[in-house]
Amino acid sequence: QVQLGESGGGSVQAGGSLRLSCGVSANTYITSCMGWFRQAPGTEREEVANIRPGYSPNYLDSVKGRFTISKDNAKKTLYLQMNSLKPEDTAMYYCVVGDLRGSDCVWGAWGQGTQVTVSS
Repeated sequence: QVQLGESGGGSVQAGGSLRLSCGVSANTYITSCMGWFRQAPGTEREEVANIRPGYSPNYLDSVKGRFTISKDNAKKTLYLQMNSLKPEDTAMYYCVVGDLRGSDCVWGAWGQGTQVTVSS
């Protein structure tokens, strides 16, 4: 069973940066899809970024050029570096792991989430 643990959320002013981390306890870590979702109050959960074996990372259009997803295989940790943060980035951020089916990710395990709040 995959277990995920996020950290790194917090409160920052617009223009600031945060780095989210997600530790993954899974033997299939290296071959799995990994990603970050977010959900703000009253909105649907949206995929922010994902990283798939053999593919370039994907990003939500609104975060392209500001966010970077990466992972450290030795540490089994997924990261999301968030720069030039905007108030509209305020949300609960979730780490997620899934299986690669063809070129698509089928998401399975979810973390508990870490809150990011950006003030103007």
